[in-house]
Amino acid sequence: MKILKPLFDNNRRWAERIVQEKPDFFEQLAKQQNPEYLWIGCSDSRVPSNQIIDLMPGEVFVHRNIANMVIHTDLNCLSVLQYAVEVLKVKHIMVVGHYGCGGVKASMGKQRLGLIDNWLGHIRDIHRLHSEELNKLDEQEKFDRLCELNVIEQVGNVSSTNIVQDAWERGQNVSVHGWIYSVENGLLSDLDVTVDNEQYKPEID
Repeated sequence: MKILKPLFDNNRRWAERIVQEKPDFFEQLAKQQNPEYLWIGCSDSRVPSNQIIDLMPGEVFVHRNIANMVIHTDLNCLSVLQYAVEVLKVKHIMVVGHYGCGGVKASMGKQRLGLIDNWLGHIRDIHRLHSEELNKLDEQEKFDRLCELNVIEQVGNVSSTNIVQDAWERGQNVSVHGWIYSVENGLLSDLDVTVDNEQYKPEID
């Protein structure tokens, strides 16, 4: 008996349903991927990228980690970003956080958690930078706002990478967006921090 047989059963039902709806779907999918979108999101199992924006496989390139962070020493994330921008030529990069993020919540506490403390330190830096604003809020408001501020900070991090800067310098059409998702109602909100090549001004010697 196969281990995790229910998951294989689910897979077969899913594949059969897709073929019924679009008989040549997998044949076309196998030939290439040509997504216009890169989703940088949280690993939280409640925040599945394709389902949230109702896109099929092949329509969105995805990178997920704890608390949807873009850190300049994270070669995994940067490799995904480079491939998406330089090879797939995506037009939109969405940094997508969510309210109730466990990583953000953990960063607000004082308990030592082990290896992940090194990762969460980046969110604690965001908390410190915005402490004047955050300290005026109650705990739930502070939690929600820090989830938003984390997304905004990561939009800045994406935009300042040499990958995106070089793309803008050569005139490539790519925009960076900051969104946040509510697990309670299933809806996305735009944090209105979009950056694109129209705003990029290369330095002139």
